[in-house]
Amino acid sequence: MTRKRLTVLLVAAGSLAVLAAGLWLRSASHAAPEPPAPKIPVILNETLTNELSDTADLRGLDAAVARYLRNNHIHGASLAIMRRDSLVYAKGYGEADKGVPVAPNTLFRLASVSKLITATGIMVLVDRGSLSIDDKVFGPDGILKEFNDCYRDKKYERITVEHLLRHEGGFSSRVPDPMFSTRTLMQQHGWALPPTPDVLLKAVLRQNLTYVPGTTPQYSNLGYLILTLVIEKVTGRPYEEWMQENVLHPAGCHEFHLARNFYEGKYPTETRYYLPSNEIAVPCYDNSGQLVERCYGGNDIHGLLGAGAWVASIPELLRFVATIDGRSEVPDIISFDRVADMTEWFDDQTYSLGWNDTKETGEWTRTGSFSGTSALIKYYPDGECWIMVLNTSTYRGNRQSSQTGLLFHDLRRDYSRFLPHRDFFFE
Repeated sequence: MTRKRLTVLLVAAGSLAVLAAGLWLRSASHAAPEPPAPKIPVILNETLTNELSDTADLRGLDAAVARYLRNNHIHGASLAIMRRDSLVYAKGYGEADKGVPVAPNTLFRLASVSKLITATGIMVLVDRGSLSIDDKVFGPDGILKEFNDCYRDKKYERITVEHLLRHEGGFSSRVPDPMFSTRTLMQQHGWALPPTPDVLLKAVLRQNLTYVPGTTPQYSNLGYLILTLVIEKVTGRPYEEWMQENVLHPAGCHEFHLARNFYEGKYPTETRYYLPSNEIAVPCYDNSGQLVERCYGGNDIHGLLGAGAWVASIPELLRFVATIDGRSEVPDIISFDRVADMTEWFDDQTYSLGWNDTKETGEWTRTGSFSGTSALIKYYPDGECWIMVLNTSTYRGNRQSSQTGLLFHDLRRDYSRFLPHRDFFFE
């Protein structure tokens, strides 16, 4: 082989090598990118502080909230804001207890916001095939058929799980609410101790229903107590224990508890609850004759169970909402079909499942109120969700949440564009 031919071959081989390398580099540049590292959720009550949400652009928001508390004589509040499943703001305002400021990890009673949590527990069971919302609650094939001997009114046998979720069980809201009449019921029935849920339900079932189930919306705390018993019957577990293990912990919520009735029993990071200055002492719910503050013994708050007894921090409550909203950024704990069931709109008179109201526009609302507590969740069509819970009753009672809603409207108008791009839900 001549030197010239050898040179040509070497050059050709070199060119092929360069071409092959170029093709490899081109192929590598178009290869699928490495998947992003999975986001690691944090324990919110261990990581959040008020200082993390101190932002110069939002000082006006802070001032507006402080003014709202001052004008309404509210001791303390917790506010958390989510944008498209990212926790962007979490802050406490005012006083949780004497000398103790409200912080993001401060626990608050959630009142009827608890119904949203209970409804989600039902949806988890529906997804698992353990029940259907069309299932009858009483009657020969009812979930709670052990109560069938307690009633004579056969309308009870028409009640379905969905009727209870939508406040259409046939109970009247015009008579004293048995969930807030413990002392009176003890006197009427000669009970020495406050009734257990079973005892209370047996007493109520002796009365005829006011309406045919499924025909007349009438807000009912009793209906959600019955749903609590449905969850216990279907799962064979105590309500609080099963909900924590199967609903709340999977949602990333680690410090939800059922409320305790007296100040001495409150959880270590729980706020104190306050009443208007003109409130007078009332007889204790347990018929002991002791006079108490209405928010500490006036009613059996623990006995509300799934109708109104949950206690939580507001950032964890927002995390819970992120897992039932149908968005993909935070994995949901229920299927998209169940989210659709819970948020389906029918008309202005029909309650949504767990939510107070879900509008055609995509705005969802959940409120909660009783002595010492006012709570509001607003989920907006643009993906923002605002939650505020107050630790003080006002003269407006359950109408205070409407004032909080007006506050949200103004704050969103003035400060939504300044909300930071971050996510406190994850590391």
